[in-house]
Amino acid sequence: MKTVTGLFDSYDDASDAVGELEASGVPHSDISIVASNSTDWYDNDSSTAADDAAGGAGLGAVVGGAGGLLTGLGIMAIPGVGPVVAAGWLAATAVGALGGAVVGGAAGGIVGALTDSGVSEQDAHVYAEGVRRGGTLVTAKVDDALARDAERILRHTKSVNLEDRRSAYEAGGWTGFDADADNYTKGEIDRDRARNASRL
Repeated sequence: MKTVTGLFDSYDDASDAVGELEASGVPHSDISIVASNSTDWYDNDSSTAADDAAGGAGLGAVVGGAGGLLTGLGIMAIPGVGPVVAAGWLAATAVGALGGAVVGGAAGGIVGALTDSGVSEQDAHVYAEGVRRGGTLVTAKVDDALARDAERILRHTKSVNLEDRRSAYEAGGWTGFDADADNYTKGEIDRDRARNASRL
């Protein structure tokens, strides 16, 4: 198994990538999506996904129905990232890390969940910061036979160029993801999105 990951500025683009991954044969139980909800774009008071994950059931169990991954979205908070809309194994792993002995910092939460799944720590920091700044992360565990197609899908569905984004963050003084950082505000997210759009 290999972990493939893509960061998106738009939830809709990330959702399209999830659909393409599922169509290519990646089971929805092996795909995870974590999207910033700092602007309160998603409100689903009836969802129990986050509660079930925090209680130990895990989001993977919640999203296992016939409706596919995106029907199991739930709202939760991840330190340093803030409120997120999430579904799948990565979200369940991040919540599990927070509920255990290791809380906050690079050792737990989203960075820890990513590195535990095989993503380099350097890249995990950029992915976590990307979600903190309003982005959406799609991560899939894929069989080696599907890895090339999955990587192609995540590269060609309007995903962020990770090295360019890392350079942009560093140019602004960023040195790494900080789980103790304040949540990004809507104004800060809008400002970053405008900057990122101007770089395209």
